[in-house]
Amino acid sequence: MNYLSLDELIDLHHAIISVSGGLAGVRDIGVLESILIHIQNEDYYPDLVAKLSHLMYAINKSHAFNDGNKRTSIMAGVYFLLKNGWEEDLVEAFAESMENVAVDIAANTISKETLEILIMFALSKT
Repeated sequence: MNYLSLDELIDLHHAIISVSGGLAGVRDIGVLESILIHIQNEDYYPDLVAKLSHLMYAINKSHAFNDGNKRTSIMAGVYFLLKNGWEEDLVEAFAESMENVAVDIAANTISKETLEILIMFALSKT
């Protein structure tokens, strides 16, 4: 399994803010480090879907960035899939399917468990 580094995640966020606007910067680097370390725990996150779900949910909900947390959560998921060999066109379809989901996570209408189911479904369709 290939994981995002802290530098990659911060660079990804910077690119998102540069393109789509918002307040750049990290509010809590420790939270980001924790997220990236936790997804490597095989006991809690034994497979790609579990790791991807936690990565996206935690970035969305933790507000570790000054702005763009929802956008960054989706793109971190995209980058994670690409790093693990998923084809670009399939990952693009996945990203599109996650746009409204990210808003619902932020609004507390989707739990991490529900996100995991939605991700399994989205990846099975791609």
